[in-house]
Amino acid sequence: MPYRLDSAAPVSSVAVPASVFLVDDHPLVREGLEKLIAQQSDLIVCGQADSAATAYDEIVRLKPDVAVVDLSLGGASGLDLIKRLQALPEMPAVIVLSMHDDAVHAERSLRAGARGYVAKRESTKKVIEGIRLVLQGQLFISSAIASEVMAKMVGAASTPVSPVDKLSDREMEIFRRIGQGHETRRIAEELHISLKTVQTHCMHIKDKLSLASATQLMREAVRWVENELKL
Repeated sequence: MPYRLDSAAPVSSVAVPASVFLVDDHPLVREGLEKLIAQQSDLIVCGQADSAATAYDEIVRLKPDVAVVDLSLGGASGLDLIKRLQALPEMPAVIVLSMHDDAVHAERSLRAGARGYVAKRESTKKVIEGIRLVLQGQLFISSAIASEVMAKMVGAASTPVSPVDKLSDREMEIFRRIGQGHETRRIAEELHISLKTVQTHCMHIKDKLSLASATQLMREAVRWVENELKL
């Protein structure tokens, strides 16, 4: 309303743009999103980061309304960041923008605390649509995987559960990095955990996927990553 009922003084009808923080380790992706958001009168980019650690510190400082987070970051994953943000007294609404176009990653993101999930291969307009909807308190999921995600979350999926679904979020992150060709020592450094912890996770992954050796684990992880890239 342009005027207050109890005063003759006018009140500005111009809304303050919602602030958006971008988290992606690819500069071109952040640049593209920043340009897209700059074209919107109701949104503004307040900051950006290329790692989970930097993003967390900046989000605490800037208190954005929305954080657009990529899952695959150089160090700690986007899931780790979302879980850390859950502890904040003023957690921003989080929308995940990910290369992973499948229900497994979308479901894990929502369970971690995200309010939206958009696959990178979708139209960039979907990101803006998602941001606006999560700002309204709604959930937003890419239409291509929405029905599959909802079926999994209510336990009504008609297709058999993939063995990979048995993996914890940390195990999934290690499994993905193995499939990308990362050695266990490098994974330990990237995730800031001990080599022994990575080896323990690998043992659990082999047990859950019924794999007999490290070689079989590598082959299965590579196959999984290759299938993701084909989606």
